Amino acid sequence: MKKVYCTVLSLMISFLGFAKSGEDKTIMKADTIVAVEVDEEEGKGAFAFSGYLDSYYMANFNKPASRSNMGATNARVFDQRSGQFSLGLVQAKVAYTNAKSEAVVDLSFGPNANMGNYGNALFSTALAIKQAYFTYKFTDKFSMTAGQFGTHIGYEVIDAPANFNYSLSNLFNNGPFYHAGLKATYAFSDRASLMVGVVNNVDGLGDNNRKKGFISQLYFKPVDNWNVYINYIGSNEANPDTVTFEEPKAFYQVLDLATSFQVSDNFLLGLNAAYGSQKGDFQGFGGPEAAKTWGGVAVYANSAITDNFGIGARYEYFTNDSGVRGLLTRAGMGTSVNSVTLTGNISLADGHILVKPEFRLDAYPKVAGSGEEQQFEDSDGNFTKNSQTTFGLAFIYKF
Repeated sequence: MKKVYCTVLSLMISFLGFAKSGEDKTIMKADTIVAVEVDEEEGKGAFAFSGYLDSYYMANFNKPASRSNMGATNARVFDQRSGQFSLGLVQAKVAYTNAKSEAVVDLSFGPNANMGNYGNALFSTALAIKQAYFTYKFTDKFSMTAGQFGTHIGYEVIDAPANFNYSLSNLFNNGPFYHAGLKATYAFSDRASLMVGVVNNVDGLGDNNRKKGFISQLYFKPVDNWNVYINYIGSNEANPDTVTFEEPKAFYQVLDLATSFQVSDNFLLGLNAAYGSQKGDFQGFGGPEAAKTWGGVAVYANSAITDNFGIGARYEYFTNDSGVRGLLTRAGMGTSVNSVTLTGNISLADGHILVKPEFRLDAYPKVAGSGEEQQFEDSDGNFTKNSQTTFGLAFIYKF
């Protein structure tokens, strides 16, 4: 006997604002769904191959002497260079699905592959395992997944075709990228589900200590077109003492909300808010004796003007005034940032080609004091700017 099943092949989908992982960062709404015929009697399934490549050109109106968009520290995630054409990420993903299981091998290549998989950067090659996992469906409602999978935390994802904006938010940059471990999902109905799991340390295949992190996600749909995800991770990320090998007491946690509402066929609103804290060492980089916090909020508004053109805006406020995360001043002090991003989406070749022009403004508080260095570099190589405006043009091909 044969039945037709649907398998989600794009496991990291947020919204293009009018049509748009599940596993890589946030589960919003899948736009890449393939119907696969499965022979239940013989247990046969089907393979599917997909992927994308992206490149971009970035102009920085500050004309920094180093041509870096990074500012003092970590002002950008992947689009780090200006004044040149740059390769972003190349993805090749294979999925096998049958009635009771799914296996995914998701490989990435290019400069962004190393930056996105920094926890496993053993060699200076630009090849990384982005995801490699399998899922077994015990019932229609209960399943378990084992392996390396993209994080459930956040609104945006690492894959350029899945996000409306090309440049990534500070919330994305300061959250986890991926996990290795085991997780279970139970669907109470088509409007509510719960995921819980245990994982190694953040952004690493191997674990730096014997402790395990706890992850969870509660999904519910209050009304049609409104999706809500409440995400959490808590973990001891401390390195063991090099002499006694004792594992220090430490704690890292993030509570995250990702939600979207499809107001109409052509207009979508989204929201991402996160609150994190850190106490003690974080993977050998040190940490505060008392818990310190960071957090932020991002608001999204995306609209389809025509079938082949859309425009979207993102406003984000992110604060690391405590200095516990990587967003710092030149003097190594904590800071905060207001960011406004305006992005166009041009779809060509039946949706296989995406062209994304984008303006972005990042404004930091001005560092007080005579002669104090600011956040961004000018054309003379001096840090005299507390804001940065860039214009980028991204070229993406997905298949």
